[in-house]
Amino acid sequence: MSSKGILHTIFFHRYFPCVRPDTFDVLDLTLPAVDDVEVETLIDSRINTLIRQHLSPASNSSNGGVRGRIAVQFFEKKRRKGGLWFGALAGKNEEAVCWEIWTVDVTIATPRTESDRAKVRKAMEKTLQKAAFKILAIANQSKDHIPPITTSDANPFPFQIILNPKLDNWGNKLGFY
Repeated sequence: MSSKGILHTIFFHRYFPCVRPDTFDVLDLTLPAVDDVEVETLIDSRINTLIRQHLSPASNSSNGGVRGRIAVQFFEKKRRKGGLWFGALAGKNEEAVCWEIWTVDVTIATPRTESDRAKVRKAMEKTLQKAAFKILAIANQSKDHIPPITTSDANPFPFQIILNPKLDNWGNKLGFY
């Protein structure tokens, strides 16, 4: 559930369609969220898939926890430059250019005792609060790279949520976590 709160916080700061602000309560924290069915459905779907993948007997580690990674990517639609042959004739006059990636490392813990459960909960609360403040700091100071809104589409910047992405892209190097 804390991963869901982190994703909602990211979307609250980077999702630009006209939506009603909302909140998401997780553990003892209230985090910002957007009231959007598409975003909510995608977040739920990806979190549930990650949990199913990592709670299978094959992926469970001896210490009761497994790791995964979630990336949220935001794109700008740009007109393709070039001649008639490769763009217009193929019917592809736009391309999606990624302008920001947020990478979230996830540990799925399965505490075995009540004592372990209390320790894990306390650690999750601390980690979640730290992550929310980090998202806020990055979102507020890193704005120059956000492209101008040049479309009248309801959502000017398409997005994706990817599970266990490869780490060879620029977003991971810039520190968007």
